[in-house]
Amino acid sequence: MTGDLLIRSVRPWPTNPDVPAVDVLCVDGLVASIGTGADVPPGVPEVDGRGGVLLPSFADVHAHLDSTRLGLPFRPHTAGPGLGELIDNDRRNWRSAERSVAERATHTLGLTIAAGATTVRSHAQVDVDSGLDKLEGVLAAREAHAGRATVEVVAFPQCGILREKGTADLLDAALRAGADLVGGLDPAGYDRDPVRHLDVVFGLAEKHQRGVDVHLHDAGSLGAFQVELICERVAALDMRGAVTVSHAFALSSVDADRQRELVDLLAEHDVAVTTVAPGAREPLPLQQLRRAGVRLGLGQDGTRDYWSPYGNGDMLDRAWQLAFRSGFRQDALVEMCVDIATRGGAAVVGRPHGLTEGAPADLVVVPGDTVTAAVMDRAPRTLVVHGGRVVAAGGELV
Repeated sequence: MTGDLLIRSVRPWPTNPDVPAVDVLCVDGLVASIGTGADVPPGVPEVDGRGGVLLPSFADVHAHLDSTRLGLPFRPHTAGPGLGELIDNDRRNWRSAERSVAERATHTLGLTIAAGATTVRSHAQVDVDSGLDKLEGVLAAREAHAGRATVEVVAFPQCGILREKGTADLLDAALRAGADLVGGLDPAGYDRDPVRHLDVVFGLAEKHQRGVDVHLHDAGSLGAFQVELICERVAALDMRGAVTVSHAFALSSVDADRQRELVDLLAEHDVAVTTVAPGAREPLPLQQLRRAGVRLGLGQDGTRDYWSPYGNGDMLDRAWQLAFRSGFRQDALVEMCVDIATRGGAAVVGRPHGLTEGAPADLVVVPGDTVTAAVMDRAPRTLVVHGGRVVAAGGELV
């Protein structure tokens, strides 16, 4: 659903304090003009941007809406150390949540949209314990907010593919049930057989003509080896532009020469990368990835769930975290983090947008003197626009 809209008094990014605020006219869901004195068709609704900074809307391209507990009573973290224990802890607890997966996912997706994200890619766990229950919950959340955001869903084998018989068949069923991409998880480190694991993932992708998004926590030489294997599959199946490596901790845990090789390999095969600005890992080489032309996006990961007590659904807050974890102080570098959280994420999912005439009218207005000030203050969003329609204002859905 698209619409017409006139946004009064905003300062498009890049901002200039010496330039007065302008108006933005949206027609049929696209940006028609940016400036003053536009010829506004009769009957077009008007909203006041109050002199705020105008950005492309945020894109959360690594979410786990199926596991969120936002809005529910706080539960202490009970998982032991290591990936396996985190996975098992989630299995032990998810059924005891006070609300269904659909209710929890719908609530958190609403908060994410109200904070300015109109593009979301969420993983949904598919395994022999939960079957397609979590996928169905995330699909229900997508439907509940269908007019407010574009949501992709990844059929995600959180418990591995090879460890439990029947997982591959469930992934196949998930793709038939509405999942947009097929996921993977540490083919070597967790499933301990990267070739067979990737055979399943890319086999399903080829069968259903879908994209791929692989969680790759494995670091160092083991993770680097798997980046190479993934790129080999991309080349063999002509899947340039359709594959994402999430986390990609190997990039920040190898030496500089090896890092350069991997970044160039990702760029050559047009494999996207997403990060969540993790607190316990070295930040990714953001500037190197950007210079090489790698599509790079940002996500919130789990949001106050059985994996972690952190997360609030706000991608501007996550952009702050990315800048903070990267040690950035200069405005240009802070703004680069905002670009990763907006245009970068949109490019990851193949929905490039921006602040140009003809671009999709997916926009957010943030109070602040400059973009960096907006990141530091993180005030409630003045307006959130999707397809030329206001979907949130003042931090609340409309």
